[in-house]
Amino acid sequence: MGGDFAPACVVEGTADALREHPGRFAAVLVGREERIRDEIRKLPEDAQRLLDDGQRCSIVHAKDVIDMHDSPTAAVKSKKDSSIGVGLTLQRSNHADAFVSAGNTGAVLSASTLILGRLKHVGRPTIGALIPTAKRPCLLVDAGANVDCKPRHLFEFAVMGALYVKAMLGEANPKVGLLNIGEEDSKGNEAVQAAYKLLAGSPLNFKGNVEGRDVLKGDVDVIVCDGFVGNTLLKFGESIPSFFKTKFTALAAKSLKDKIIAGLARNSLRPILKELDYQEHGGVPILGVDGVSIIGHGRSTPKAIKNMIFRAEEMVTGMVHQQIEESLAAVQPSSDERPIPIHTRKHE
Repeated sequence: MGGDFAPACVVEGTADALREHPGRFAAVLVGREERIRDEIRKLPEDAQRLLDDGQRCSIVHAKDVIDMHDSPTAAVKSKKDSSIGVGLTLQRSNHADAFVSAGNTGAVLSASTLILGRLKHVGRPTIGALIPTAKRPCLLVDAGANVDCKPRHLFEFAVMGALYVKAMLGEANPKVGLLNIGEEDSKGNEAVQAAYKLLAGSPLNFKGNVEGRDVLKGDVDVIVCDGFVGNTLLKFGESIPSFFKTKFTALAAKSLKDKIIAGLARNSLRPILKELDYQEHGGVPILGVDGVSIIGHGRSTPKAIKNMIFRAEEMVTGMVHQQIEESLAAVQPSSDERPIPIHTRKHE
C-alpha cells in the first residue's frame, strides 16, 4: 500500500511478473482488499485472470497503511495490521518465502529486523544497491540503512556484500573495496581505519581503499561505506539520467541543428542511461535479516515492481541469507571492540 503509485503499480507489476514467468512462483498481494480488487478490475482480462485465480495469486487483507511521513519504528509498533507488518509476518510463519515493498524504507527496514530477526553474528542489517560501472555491476553497501557505523559493522557489510555478489552475480571471489578519501591505510576517520585492519586480516579478497573517482571504474565488486555516504552517492547517481535529459531538451530548443545533434546524442546514450535506471534492478535487498526482504523506490513503476519480485525469487532460490549466516560464522575477526549484542529469530 506504500509508494507514490500504490497499489496500482504493485498490482500491475505483479501481473507482469506472473505473465513473464508463468508457473515459477505464486504471489500474495497484501493490503486493503477492496482497493486491490479495484485495481485488478482495471487491468486487461488476461491480467485479471492471473491475479484472480487463487493459485498463482492470492490476496491477504491488511487494514492499516504506513505512509512516507510516518515515523518508521513508531508506525511498525502502532500499525501492526499494515501491509508491511502482515506481509513480513506471513514470511516469518512460513506462508511466504520473500517480501517486497515500495513503501516507507525505514518502516520496511525496522519491521524486517523486528519480525524476521537478525542472522547470527550480524550486528546491523544493511542495504545493498547495485550500481553500474565501466566493467560490471558493483554492490554499494551500506546504501542508507546505518548512518553511524562501527568498524565491526563495516566488516560485516563487506562479508554480506561479497556473499550477495557471489550468489547473485556469479563472481567466484568478489573483490572488496573500502570507500575512503585516499588509498593509504592511514586515511579516513577512526572507524574506517579500524575497518581497514579488520578487512585486511580477513579471508576476503580485500583490495584496499577506493576513492570517489574510482567508484565507476569497476575494479572492485563490492564497495563498503556507512549509510550516510552510501545513500548520498546512490541518490547522486540516480540524478544523472534526469540531468542529461534536461540538458538534451535545452540543447534541442536552441536550433534545428542542435535538435538533430541532441537527438543523435540521446539515442547513443540511451543504453548507458538504462544501466542507471533504478527500475532495471527493481529494489535493494536488506542483508543480515533472517529472510528475504526487498525495498523498492517510492516512485516504483510496474516494471520496477516486476523486477523486485524477480530479485526476491533469485535470493530465495540462491539461499543467500543462509549463506551469509554460514560465512559470518567462519570469518569472525578478533577485535578489542565490545561485543555487539545479537538478537536472532527463533526458528520454528
